[in-house]
Amino acid sequence: MFKKILKIFAILLPLEYMSDIYFILSIISGCFLAGFVGALTGLGGGIIVVPLLSIVLGIDLNYAIGASLISVIATSSGAATAFLKKGITNLRIGLFLEIATTIGAVIGAVIAVYIASKNAINIIFGSVLIFSAINGARKKRKTHSVPESRWAKRLRLNASYEDKGKVVPYKVTNVWGGFSMMSLAGVLSGLLGIGSGALKVLAMDNIMKMPFKVSTTTSNFMIGVTAAASAVVYLQKGYIVPEIAAPVMIGVLAGSRIGAKVLTYVDTYWLKRVFILIITIIGIQMMYKGFK
Repeated sequence: MFKKILKIFAILLPLEYMSDIYFILSIISGCFLAGFVGALTGLGGGIIVVPLLSIVLGIDLNYAIGASLISVIATSSGAATAFLKKGITNLRIGLFLEIATTIGAVIGAVIAVYIASKNAINIIFGSVLIFSAINGARKKRKTHSVPESRWAKRLRLNASYEDKGKVVPYKVTNVWGGFSMMSLAGVLSGLLGIGSGALKVLAMDNIMKMPFKVSTTTSNFMIGVTAAASAVVYLQKGYIVPEIAAPVMIGVLAGSRIGAKVLTYVDTYWLKRVFILIITIIGIQMMYKGFK
């Protein structure tokens, strides 16, 4: 099927344009996978898109980050709609924590366009991801109750969601600890153009003690707003170009829509293991890039 499509393009278009078509199809297929994984884990497609564009396809890092931010917005738009309809996303928590991430994202984006090297940032972020993966892989004692939070009650953050036909109520704790982590996630999003979904999920899952599926879906909702705040700065600097951003957005949007449908049927145990594996690989990669 793929070869037939290429033959049609070869007949309709002159030979010099064929390399451009291969290039565009490479971006779309790679970003489809990024969107699918991003929707499943709440990481956002950007954490895969940046290495794909900059390392594999040889695109300048600033342009890769600009296109990645557009892809993160597309991932959030594609997945968040489906999750909101199913009632898994905690909209109130997402809007509350978005205050911290948006402010952090603008600060991070402003810093990013004025610094020559991101080596230290890569090392720090990679270290945080690896530490988080080790912490998440540890067996935790099952607790049937979460400590009552005064601020969660005031802000009406406690809620419930449907999982495999059952309504599961949950409580939220350590609200301001999660808020602080979201500020850091926002800064890193602006600096690296990745949406920082990993830190968002970890903040909600480990610090605020939210169910993992609620954490991933709420993260998917939030990363789009965070990325939009960062994208404004990159757009003003001319780092977002349609020739790269458009195929990235198409691939990620298609992948995220399918990932959102698959998520409801995936067991949380395996979903969390995939999440830990991915952030470990990315953490090692970022530290390697920083030291290199």
